Amino acid sequence: MSDQQLEQTKQKLRDAFDRMIENFQAARDAIDTAELFPVPASDRNLAEGYRYVMGFMLNGIERALSDPLYPRFRRAIQPMNRSTIDNADAVYLAAEIDGNYSYKITGKALDSRHWRGEDPCQGPRAPQYVIFELASGYAGDSGSLKEMMPGTRINTAVLDCHNLSVEADGSFEILIAPEKPAGYLGNFMLSRRESRGKEYVGSFLTCRELFHDWENEDLLDLEILRLGCELEPRPPLDSAAAMQMMDRTGTIAKNQVHFWNAFNTITLETYGKTQWGAGGDNDGKAFMPTNDMNPPNALGIATGGGQSTNIYAGGVYQLDDSQALLIQSEVPVPPSFMGFHLANLWGESLDFESYQSNLNAHMMQRDEDGMYRWVVCHRDPGIANWVDTTGLPHGYLTIRWTYPQQPPKEDWPSLTVALIPFEEIRSHLPAETATASAADRGAGRLMRHRHVQRRYRQY
Repeated sequence: MSDQQLEQTKQKLRDAFDRMIENFQAARDAIDTAELFPVPASDRNLAEGYRYVMGFMLNGIERALSDPLYPRFRRAIQPMNRSTIDNADAVYLAAEIDGNYSYKITGKALDSRHWRGEDPCQGPRAPQYVIFELASGYAGDSGSLKEMMPGTRINTAVLDCHNLSVEADGSFEILIAPEKPAGYLGNFMLSRRESRGKEYVGSFLTCRELFHDWENEDLLDLEILRLGCELEPRPPLDSAAAMQMMDRTGTIAKNQVHFWNAFNTITLETYGKTQWGAGGDNDGKAFMPTNDMNPPNALGIATGGGQSTNIYAGGVYQLDDSQALLIQSEVPVPPSFMGFHLANLWGESLDFESYQSNLNAHMMQRDEDGMYRWVVCHRDPGIANWVDTTGLPHGYLTIRWTYPQQPPKEDWPSLTVALIPFEEIRSHLPAETATASAADRGAGRLMRHRHVQRRYRQY
């Protein structure tokens, strides 16, 4: 390379870096620019908005530095980049692949008898529920709500723990390929599939690990390798690839922030009714009603996608210190997983390490009448099933029920929400409602700290 060519390369790399920073700035603009649908401004909302944008910057860097031909599992969502009203009980792992090639996942789980419908062991064990999904695209990457039109992306394959063949020692393998080999009987995920006359290629592999018993459930060990990768050393990075990485980093960060701001405001109708809401007319209510929740809904691209085996319900709370929400659910068919949690208006799950801002089916006390009841408020009412807002006056409410085989709609969970005075909480609950002392809260907080360190360990 001549001196002149070297100088030109330097300038091109600088220009790519500057474009990345410009895109970061465009992402930042969504924090406080009205046309980009930001969260209503307050000191806390603004502070959390900057963290939210930094999380998408981190996400963009990690995705741009990945290589579909030499993938590895990484944390798609973690405490440093929470988003999309993430599940506080979940580990979200992801690997970008090229579905025109074949890959092998090798894994190992602790005791997993509960995946097969048996009573769980009482010691260390696998997560309550695990699901692998291979999608042909990633929600939000276009930056436009137009991507929510049917046919934009599909799952080419789904495999959950109830259908996963696991050896006696907890080990398993999953083959991912464009076609299933003749006579192959093992765990398999199709990476190239036709739907309605169009071919889709799987490019974004996710693994969700959902936890009920935070004291005893632990992560899977996972590895993913493209078949034949050992025969093809990865070529060194050159300037063209570095520029592509920087352009992709900035574009991901900007488009993701802009998409989810618009999605929360327009599609979910977080701040009021719109003509584009995901729930249609919904009896004149916003899809995410305030101090209420929408009826349970199955997965749909019109509601932003999500986990394919979930039934969702959501809403928005807006409370002062004198108010509380009593949320009740009857669940006729026991799900594989059930979790309730709170999130801020950027879609970040609230701090679930230092606060009881979520309660799943294992953590909570079910009442003698068979109902699940949660109480959402700013102050501790002294009952076990309190969900702590962390002092945030306005945020999201979300429940997930996971059903690998969806029950008939008449057997879906029911849901009621009531706004009640804080001082009257006890009178609205059954007499046998479990209470919690300050010592109980401290023990629960310590359990959360330990689990979160274990769940998100980086070594």
